[in-house]
Amino acid sequence: MTAVFPLTSRARSQVLTALMLLAIPLLMGACRTPVRTEVGYAPVATATPQPVTTPSAQPVATPEAATIQRTLGPGDVIDIRVFQEADLTGSFRISEEGTIDYPFCGRLSVSGLSQGALADRLTACLKDGYLKNPQVTVFLKEFNSQKIFVLGQVNKPGTFLFEDRMSVVQAVSLAGGFSKLAAKNSVIVTRRVDGSEQKFKLPVESIAEGRHANFTLQPGDIVYVPESFL
Repeated sequence: MTAVFPLTSRARSQVLTALMLLAIPLLMGACRTPVRTEVGYAPVATATPQPVTTPSAQPVATPEAATIQRTLGPGDVIDIRVFQEADLTGSFRISEEGTIDYPFCGRLSVSGLSQGALADRLTACLKDGYLKNPQVTVFLKEFNSQKIFVLGQVNKPGTFLFEDRMSVVQAVSLAGGFSKLAAKNSVIVTRRVDGSEQKFKLPVESIAEGRHANFTLQPGDIVYVPESFL
């Protein structure tokens, strides 16, 4: 049997100190051990990118003169051709009354007709007892009936033959250009539309320099260049 001797107070104090010294490293090690937590991963669904649609670009309207429908008038010279019919083919000048004299058809009023309309009229005439299947074409050889007028402070005022898409700058050039007294940016164009007059004040010098849009004339327009008072 082993005898147990009671510890003195000093001895107990030393034992407790030794135990604490041993426990401290263990506690510090426990603190360094990371705590592992398991988190379930669920992928986040992302929306499929949709194409961005933008409205189609709309053409920007720009002021343009209406396309001139050429019609025949006094002074015009036309070529009429009938396939394999030399006697019915030739050139004709439209009279001041707006007529031509054509074989088998007599005197025809053609003023105001288009070339196609005149070809249809001649075809109908020739089919009426003269030719079984006439093939008629009409060509405009000289376009003398439609004119424009340039007046005022230009070097050569007068009447000029109209051309398709003729501009006010072209008209002034045909009239010899501006005189020294011309008000170049105050040109007036007078036009008859459905029996009434319309007037347009145009900066022609600025147009010629490219600083303003050009202005397209129509048959019968009067271009007047006033005098400058500066």
